[in-house]
Amino acid sequence: MAEAESIIGTPEVGDDAQPETAQPKGRRRIVALLVVALLAYLLDLGSKMVVVAKLEHQPPIEIIGDLLKFEGVRNPGAAFGFGEAFTIIFTCIAATVIVVIARLARKLYSLPWAIALGLLLGGALGNLTDRIFRSPGVFRGAVVDFIAPAHFAVFNLADTAIVCGGILIVLLSFKGLDPDGTVHKD
Repeated sequence: MAEAESIIGTPEVGDDAQPETAQPKGRRRIVALLVVALLAYLLDLGSKMVVVAKLEHQPPIEIIGDLLKFEGVRNPGAAFGFGEAFTIIFTCIAATVIVVIARLARKLYSLPWAIALGLLLGGALGNLTDRIFRSPGVFRGAVVDFIAPAHFAVFNLADTAIVCGGILIVLLSFKGLDPDGTVHKD
């Protein structure tokens, strides 16, 4: 058990644990969260810039025949285009997710949780950027989507980061790993 806990980032607890080593370890996890978030955000932002410049108002690009295409689409709603009238609510949800992650980061001692939260943060920031800065206006902007699998919703890299982060959080929860690095069996 001790070996598994050392691999997944559980903080040392006991008489010989030193508070000086716990603090930098937590900081490293926050740095990991921020690096993952920044990478996800920049990949999303860069891909959307290319889509807007080269793919919007153009015919779709077939990647794998009819199974996967790149197609520039503006989505004012949520997944599958639902909720177009609730753009401001989606903006508030994304902002809330960012605040919750920032608060949770203070108690973060697990590298897998840092990666998961970084993916969520980067994805939320990517879509929030669209909601704030894209037309038709502030807090009502349409998200740029472009990955179009057959018989599925068109999505972007921010959506992919959010889904991957969410799946990772579910897996970590099933394994009993908490963001503070503690492992429990329920």
